[in-house]
Amino acid sequence: MTALSSENAEQLRQAFLQCRAMDGTLREQLEAYAAAGRVIFPAYAEAVDRLVARIHENGGGESAPRPGEPMPTFLLPDETGSLVSLSSLLADGPVAVMFFRGHWCPYCRLNVRAVIQAQHRIDAAGGRIVAITPELQLFTQKFKTESGATFPVLTDLDNGYSLSLNLAIWLGPEIQELLAYQDMPSFHGNDGWLLPIPAVFVVGRDGLVKARFVDPDFRKRMEIDELVAALRSAAIEP
Repeated sequence: MTALSSENAEQLRQAFLQCRAMDGTLREQLEAYAAAGRVIFPAYAEAVDRLVARIHENGGGESAPRPGEPMPTFLLPDETGSLVSLSSLLADGPVAVMFFRGHWCPYCRLNVRAVIQAQHRIDAAGGRIVAITPELQLFTQKFKTESGATFPVLTDLDNGYSLSLNLAIWLGPEIQELLAYQDMPSFHGNDGWLLPIPAVFVVGRDGLVKARFVDPDFRKRMEIDELVAALRSAAIEP
């Protein structure tokens, strides 16, 4: 197994910056970064392929709430330590509940940047965003500050909420070794190596899921046009 060298780390950083600067859709940026990563750090890309196959085999995410079903409520602390409930967010209109792996994940950083760039469209659609990660408050603050997000970033400590939705996955020793350069135990306050499957649930004011995106392959995310359209549709429902 090949660990990430400092040279490869710099190459990945440069690839991330290039993809972030691309004039393209979120999907195109993510695919470009994944392709670069497969060249720069092939051991990790191949390990992720095996992880994704394992999650699919185990049905990860399949039983998460579907359109028409109620979205389980939550009460989680935001980046300031204040408790935020789903019901309080829904009081102002439909909400996109978005699960992210963490501040360290380049795919999440590309994802959240695309959401922020579309914030005016999301506002015009009458929707709101809330982000959920398994990271401690120090790192949700970092996530929000570095991204420039204006929406709350909540801590799902020990992935309790993700587990209740069948979204939490164990990375396994192969991925743990390849990601050893990331201090995940410090980020999470535990050494469980659990992460959520990145997912989006657009929830209407009635508490029902209107649209969702759940894919065990974290290199894929809900396209921004689809997110905006789902929020707009949910906002005009009686």
